[in-house]
Amino acid sequence: MVYIINLYADGGCRGNGRPGAIGAAAVLFKKRKGRWRPKHSVALPSSPPPTNQRAELTAVILALEMALKQPAKLRTDPWLDVTIYIDSKYAKGCMSEWIHNWRQNGWINARGAPVVNKDLIMRASALDSQLRKIADVEYKWIPREQNRRADELCNEAMDAQY
Repeated sequence: MVYIINLYADGGCRGNGRPGAIGAAAVLFKKRKGRWRPKHSVALPSSPPPTNQRAELTAVILALEMALKQPAKLRTDPWLDVTIYIDSKYAKGCMSEWIHNWRQNGWINARGAPVVNKDLIMRASALDSQLRKIADVEYKWIPREQNRRADELCNEAMDAQY
């Protein structure tokens, strides 16, 4: 039996990378009949300064953590089919493509510079590896309009920081 998990994740930042910037990340489950299940959001720490990229990667981390908690809630031990929908091509690229080359190149990017946000990418990668022991995992880019619910939750988390 396969248990399907659809997660919608989004991150955002106001004042991107500048002193005083605030950021947040959010994730929601979408149930079979289109209803939304428990949601989770977090504020980004002030150091290092929040950026859109850090927020989007934090959203991926939240989604992976939520997916890893699901087996404990089930009565059986099914294989999981996890899809994480994100509107960030950067986060999708990090998790699906670039990470493999970065690891091989000692975390140096194509321009010869250290990979930015390595801490979050490594954390997401570790969670991804753990989840792949019990699940198929796919990262799907979707247009922002299709991620409106996660975007709203993210904005609410940033509004609460004022």
